[in-house]
Amino acid sequence: MTSLVYAANPPDSEEAIKWLYKASVAGYVRAQYQLALCLHKNRSSSRNLREAAAEGGYVRAMYNIAMCYSVGEGLVQSHKLARKWMKRAADRGHSKAQFEHGLSLFSEGNMKKAVVYLELATRAGETAADHVKYVILQEMSTSCRDRAMFLADNWRPLPSSSR
Repeated sequence: MTSLVYAANPPDSEEAIKWLYKASVAGYVRAQYQLALCLHKNRSSSRNLREAAAEGGYVRAMYNIAMCYSVGEGLVQSHKLARKWMKRAADRGHSKAQFEHGLSLFSEGNMKKAVVYLELATRAGETAADHVKYVILQEMSTSCRDRAMFLADNWRPLPSSSR
């Protein structure tokens, strides 16, 4: 992406923003997300671009929005919206979102689904997920553990945008 070349060279940051803006207007969700990061001091523009990128299917933006809603950074804190966006990112294969969503399911008492998401996060390299999963597995019956692992083995990510 042309804008990233300019962004790597600080004197050309205005040029990078210009190209990111053009790509953003054309509907490229990655550009919307990158522009949101560049404009983070302008919270309103940044929030709108992040939301557009997330709605457009860009998984990193989904995770970022979930975290913002979770802590109330740049958005009104909403655990309901945080869970919604975290699940969307997790269902599209974002490993940190899978870990966070697994923790949320665990805290809600949904052990089987928690194990599925924690297993997916573990397979993607989130080592902390493995520790939590191990604790939960100790409390589950063999048939429930087997079912959770079967679901993880047969899981496929939902489509996301690569634009």
